Amino acid sequence: MRGPSAAPHGAHMLAIKQLTHTYPNGVRALDEVSLEIPAGMFGLLGPNGAGKSSLMRCLATLQVPSAGQIRFGDIDVIAQPEALRATLGYLPQDFGVYPRVSAADMLDHLAVLKGIASRGERRDTVEALLRQVNLWEVRKSAIAGFSGGMRQRFGIAQALIGNPRLIIVDEPTAGLDPEERNRFNNLLAEIGENVVVILSTHIVDDVTDLCPRTAILVGGRIVQAGTPTALIAALQGHIWQASIDKHELDAAKARHAVIATRLRGGRTVIRVLADASPGIGFAPAEPGLEDVYFSTLYLHRAAQPAAVDMKAA
Repeated sequence: MRGPSAAPHGAHMLAIKQLTHTYPNGVRALDEVSLEIPAGMFGLLGPNGAGKSSLMRCLATLQVPSAGQIRFGDIDVIAQPEALRATLGYLPQDFGVYPRVSAADMLDHLAVLKGIASRGERRDTVEALLRQVNLWEVRKSAIAGFSGGMRQRFGIAQALIGNPRLIIVDEPTAGLDPEERNRFNNLLAEIGENVVVILSTHIVDDVTDLCPRTAILVGGRIVQAGTPTALIAALQGHIWQASIDKHELDAAKARHAVIATRLRGGRTVIRVLADASPGIGFAPAEPGLEDVYFSTLYLHRAAQPAAVDMKAA
C-alpha cells in the first residue's frame, strides 16, 4: 500500500486545531484535540466512550464543536460545512439501511441525493461502485437480507458516491467475522491510497494492518500520535511477559504494571510495562501496537485514578 509520503500532488491535508466539544449535560467529550492528517489511511484508536464518535461527527459536519478549528485543504469546515459535505464520504457506526430495497436502487437514490442528476451517470456510478465493493452479483437483492459484512461494504459504496477526498469510517469492522473483516480492510486499503481516510476503531489489529499513521484518543484527549513503527520502537525493552496461575493475578496487578492478560492453556499470560525485568519468571517480549495501546491506557488511568471513561452522548 502506498504510504502518505507518496500521496498524489494536490492531495488535501486535514488539520484539526484545539478542537473542544462539551455536551449540554456538561460532559466534555473532546478536550483541545489537535491533529494533522495527510492523504492515506489514518487510524484513530481509543476505548468506547473516549470521544471518537464525537470527533467523527464534528469532522463530518453533523455537530458543531464548542471551540477550535477544522480545515480540509482550503475549506474552513466549521464555517463552510456544505463545501466539506460535497467532498465527504461517511460511514457512521450505526449506518442504517432501508429494508426491502435492492442495493442498486438504494445506491441510485443516494446518488440523486448527492447531486448526480444524469440517469446515465448514475447508472455508471452505481455499477462501478457495486463492482468495487464486490456486491454486483447481489445488486437486485434487498439490503435487509445482507450479512453484516455485506452491509458494511454497501456502506462504503454509499460513502464513495461522488469521488470524495475525505472518507470517515467509524468502527467499521466491529462484529464482522474474520473473513469479512479481512475483505473490508482490503477494500479500505485500496481506497486509502490517494484520499484521506480516517478509520476510527478500538480494534488495534485493523490499525496495525492498514494505517501508516495513528493517534490514540483517551478521555477526549490525544495522548499518543505517530507512526505505528515509531510508537512500537519506543516500547522496545519495556514489555515483559510471564505465565502465572489465575489465582496469582490480583497479586501480580498489585506488584506490577500489568497492561494485558490472556488465558492460554489454562494459565494466565500477563504482559507488564517495566524499565527492567520485573523478576523471576518474566521474559522480555517483542512489543506490538496492542502493547502501545494498552500501556497508554494504563498510564492514563494510573495518572487519573478518579477518572472514568466518558461516554460520548
